[in-house]
Amino acid sequence: MNNDLLLIAGGILAYLMGSFSSAVWIGKWFFNTDVRTLGSGNAGATNTIRVLGTKAGIIVMVIDVVKAWGAVSLAHVFAGNRLDDAQIIDYQIILGALAVLGHVFPVFTGFKGGKGVASLVGVIIALYSLYIFLFVLLWFVVIFILTRFVSLASITASILFAILAIFVFHEQNTYLIVLATSIAIFIPLTHYKNIKRLLKGEESKLTFRKKIKNS
Repeated sequence: MNNDLLLIAGGILAYLMGSFSSAVWIGKWFFNTDVRTLGSGNAGATNTIRVLGTKAGIIVMVIDVVKAWGAVSLAHVFAGNRLDDAQIIDYQIILGALAVLGHVFPVFTGFKGGKGVASLVGVIIALYSLYIFLFVLLWFVVIFILTRFVSLASITASILFAILAIFVFHEQNTYLIVLATSIAIFIPLTHYKNIKRLLKGEESKLTFRKKIKNS
């Protein structure tokens, strides 16, 4: 297999990894429930907590982070020594983007997935300074504790991430700067309905609860 086909194969695998919708499959396998039919209808960790309980939601969150981190890590497997350092970063960004795309539009579950926040966290951990992640995580936790709005915490954290990466930690790689900026735009766009509800005072606060009974 030539180099180009290997790189394409890595991209396909990254998308397929992202397409593993943990919220949907855990709901169906262990609770006989499709989380997309309840709560917000979103196949992500937040709605899983609402519908299936805190433990299930945390498991979904971890899987979604790890699958995206793993997709980015595929770069070294499929590229090997055929790409230089700058090209590897470019390829990692592509793989991460494909994993997030798979999460939002999963081929295995009818292209109806989550909003990509947890998967983007996996990409951030793989590509950026750990300190940036820790600062953003702290911000997310504080905003969530103060408001109980996961959407508000996610939106503001995505914007803070771009500010930290570009203006505080002075990221030099052009594509990583573009990615950080794109995340600050992408997350608010995927939460546009939440933003409308926040402005109207109609957004639901997240409360931790026990799992639903199996049917």
